[in-house]
Formats: sequence, structure tokens, C-alpha cells
Amino acid sequence: MKRIYRLESDKMIAGICAGLGDYFSIDPTIIRLVAVFVCIATGIWPLVIAYIVGWIIIPDKSELPAGEETKEENKTA
Repeated sequence: MKRIYRLESDKMIAGICAGLGDYFSIDPTIIRLVAVFVCIATGIWPLVIAYIVGWIIIPDKSELPAGEETKEENKTA
């Protein structure tokens, strides 16, 4: 099962958009642009709060148990 995580290597703030981009196989820049438009459309605070909650509950890729990311890579190969 594919897991969501934050990416330290391609992060701007917390790595959430980079992690979502990796999860959905999309360029993180597209996710960041969509996030900015959603943020403006919803009045900023709902997305800011959701981002902070995601920052707290989504683990960093380095925090995953050893071999967790390699299991996923082996299944797709």
C-alpha cells in the first residue's frame, strides 16, 4: 500500500506539496499553484489550518520505518 509522507529533498515549507506530488506522480509545482488558488478562494485560513495539521500528522520520509520506501519501489518495479 502506498503511503503519503513529506519530502525533505524538494520542500518549500514543510514538504507536504512535494510529498503529495510524489504520491500522485505529479510535479509539486502544480500542487503548489493549486494550493495557492484554493487558499485565495477559501479565504486563506482554511488551507493554512489544513496545511499546519498536515505538517503535524504526515510523517517525514526519514521518519518511516527502515525499508518502508524500498518495499514500495520493489512492488512497482
